[in-house]
Amino acid sequence: MLYLTLEKQLHAAVQTVLPEAALGTLQVRPCADPKFGDYQCNLMGLAKQFQRPPRPLAEQVKAQLAVSEWCEAVELAGAGFLNFRLRPEAMARELEQAAQTGALFFTSAECPRTVVVDFSSPNVAKPMHVGHIRSTILGDSLARILRLLGHRVITDNHLGDWGTQFGKLLLGWKQRLTPDARARATIDDLERLYKEVNAACEADPAQLEAAKQELVKLQQGDPENLTIWQKMIELSRAEFDAIYQRLGVRFDYTLGESYYNPFLKQVVQDLLRRGIARESDGAVCVFSDGQCPPKEDPFLIQRDGQWVPNPCLILKSDGAANYATTDLATLDYRWRTWRPDEIIYVTDGRQQLHFRQVFAVFARWQPEAAAHLRLAHVWFGSILGEDGKPFKTRSGETIRLSELLDEAEERALAVVNQKNPELPEEERRRIARVVGIGAVKYADLLPNRQSDYVFSWEKMLSLQGNSAVYLLYAYARIRSIFRKGVEQGVSLETEAPVQVTTAEERALGRHLLNFGLVLRIAAEEYRPNYLCNYLYELAGLFARFFEQCPVLKSEPAVRASRLKLCDLTARVLKQGLEVLGIETLEQI
Repeated sequence: MLYLTLEKQLHAAVQTVLPEAALGTLQVRPCADPKFGDYQCNLMGLAKQFQRPPRPLAEQVKAQLAVSEWCEAVELAGAGFLNFRLRPEAMARELEQAAQTGALFFTSAECPRTVVVDFSSPNVAKPMHVGHIRSTILGDSLARILRLLGHRVITDNHLGDWGTQFGKLLLGWKQRLTPDARARATIDDLERLYKEVNAACEADPAQLEAAKQELVKLQQGDPENLTIWQKMIELSRAEFDAIYQRLGVRFDYTLGESYYNPFLKQVVQDLLRRGIARESDGAVCVFSDGQCPPKEDPFLIQRDGQWVPNPCLILKSDGAANYATTDLATLDYRWRTWRPDEIIYVTDGRQQLHFRQVFAVFARWQPEAAAHLRLAHVWFGSILGEDGKPFKTRSGETIRLSELLDEAEERALAVVNQKNPELPEEERRRIARVVGIGAVKYADLLPNRQSDYVFSWEKMLSLQGNSAVYLLYAYARIRSIFRKGVEQGVSLETEAPVQVTTAEERALGRHLLNFGLVLRIAAEEYRPNYLCNYLYELAGLFARFFEQCPVLKSEPAVRASRLKLCDLTARVLKQGLEVLGIETLEQI
């Protein structure tokens, strides 16, 4: 990879000038504006660290650089930027190597890590709804990117299959369903039951007490309640699995909250024994240990200008565990079982404080594990309707995910029917499925994950602009070039090497070379939107190349080179969409 080669040479030059410099953060990155070059490095941070004037330091580093094999003269810009402009022949060599070997400008990690990705996590006995899109799609994409880069990835769907709602569900199952209705029960029945019993419990304290007793029986291992509970899980899993299959999402493990129930008591006892947690008003809590500034302390909150305790509740006053208890037990299990280097939790932004507290408690509880283990809360914003409010049906109901996917496919089918009515119905429906599901995924991955985004069918299924449909058409258009070549009897096989002589060829080639770098940054920062924007730019650069550089009508050597650029572009588009979880189509 050329950017890695330049980075290696840069590190060697810096080490000659500053032998004590730490090189880990010194990186070569693409120039934002091609007029300055292809890559650049900013040495101002290094200069500040060693209290050296940045421009003279950059001059010294430049003098030590040995990059003439790959670059034209290195330019010094601003206070401390080094700009690298690739030689056309070096770019062509890299592109030709990719064309020959199939390696798409990225390498497997030199030090593969074991990474656990915790995502989706719907609650049992409730249909998956629109709110589950972001966690499911974002988590799946991160897992795919990390796997492509050579890391060992373990995906775990931490189902909400234990808790107070089951007392009400068990009561409703026994009181409100006939034996025949129980045999035919669906997840819709469970949702209806919960609403009915929850309303009854709010109106009648006796009903609430009866629900609590059903929950106690379940927690104590009552055979009847365990059998009913297991039935509810099976109904839910069948519903979830059908949606995951449509989305192309898979999990290595599905260990729900109930799996960790046997470990909760030990977690609480251990935290008490070590003095990390203490009793407070009948509950068990973890308070601040004063080891970090108040603004950074998750166990403090500011009220009336003063910092006051904001403890992490580990055990309620009635003796019940909660999410923090379960998450600590889960963390401990994952560490003991898989010895990961990193655990990524993909949830909405409302859980930021929860995970800050859980991570901090774990660091105090198991400092040796915490020193090795990176814990990341990858949080995201909300999905809004075009009115700027939370995305719901017209009647104000939460939108079911299955219904949303149905509508995506139906809308895509309408577009396909209009564009290609001559295709067989089965083929039109297959295209609609790929386009519809892909459009939903891409629309979710494209924005900055920490921002809210507006759900718009029009933008999502548009043939123009940054959409999945645009990229799918770009890929299919490239594949059609090769089909036309065969139809016209043009030889597509040749040993002529890649050339980059025109401005459009250079721009396209330069962008292709950056694929691996974008994958790496997207993984490091947990932002698949970087990859979305990269692919959109790639499709645009290819469109300009195709308009200005004839392919099939060129003389043989030029045609061979441009066909290789076409093929590399198609392969990068396909691979990039694949790690976003989006299928491609050879023909639309």
